[in-house]
Amino acid sequence: MTLTTKAPSAGPVRRGGGVRGVRPAAAPDRTPRPGSLYILPAALFFAVFAVGPVIGVGVLSFMEWNGLGDPRFAGTANWERFLGSGAIWDATGRTLLLTGACWVVQTPISLAIGVWSAGRQRNRAVLSAVYFLPLLLSSAAIALGWKAILDPNFGAAKALGPLIGYSDGDLLGDTQGALLCIVMVVTWQFVPFHALLYQAAARNIPASIYDAALIDGAGRATAFRYITLPQLRNTIITSSTLMIVGSLTYFETILLLTDGGPGGATHVLPFLMYTEGFRSYEMGFAATIATALVVLGTSLSLLIVRFSGFAKMRSTLEGI
Repeated sequence: MTLTTKAPSAGPVRRGGGVRGVRPAAAPDRTPRPGSLYILPAALFFAVFAVGPVIGVGVLSFMEWNGLGDPRFAGTANWERFLGSGAIWDATGRTLLLTGACWVVQTPISLAIGVWSAGRQRNRAVLSAVYFLPLLLSSAAIALGWKAILDPNFGAAKALGPLIGYSDGDLLGDTQGALLCIVMVVTWQFVPFHALLYQAAARNIPASIYDAALIDGAGRATAFRYITLPQLRNTIITSSTLMIVGSLTYFETILLLTDGGPGGATHVLPFLMYTEGFRSYEMGFAATIATALVVLGTSLSLLIVRFSGFAKMRSTLEGI
């Protein structure tokens, strides 16, 4: 008997030397990937003009410096003075009061104007342009203009003051009246910006949602409550964050409108920072107030993001 052995098959061979059924290894992708290079210019700009100055101010808060000569290390003396100063705590409470009042007043007005201007009403474009005019003016010009209007001798406050309980029209000379005027001027100045945010967000709400609600018999008030407000949730949080953090930096309006008066009734932390640094020439203590404002603003922003659920960043149009 003759045994024949068959040579083992080498398997199917593909044209070009490859093995059929076996995927060849992919060639390494040598295409340059910019990746994070896109954000490098913005990151450098932020580091130079934001992070760097904040670090510098933080270091200066541990120094004594009058603006001339070399700063001298003072340890924690500025911070001990900051925490033990009654004027600082009064100014902090006044700052938080002003922040809360500005948010309570500006939010509904901005929301109403923004949602209205997103519609198709007659003369909407012309009126929207008029409403947004304060956004084009500088804070200094607005403060000086309103100071002339609120002048108790020659301004409109002389005639309008008695209507709101100020017989002499001197709103800026009264403790509560001065704070009320600041809230009013700040609201008039910044409502257009926040209304613009709401207008853009309201225009992105699909009209089909309102059509479906109309078919179900929903009126305007019902549609606003159950459709518009939920769809504007993220915008409300964004606007509130900008509004609250921005309220911590009001300075030029107070300086030009009341100069901290009457009797220190409008002394807020940014104003005290200015007076300590450029009137008393205590730059180290002014830097301490500035650092505290940064910490306060950052903390409020993180609290808003944490408790509002904004960190999830889920689209309100999901599923539509």
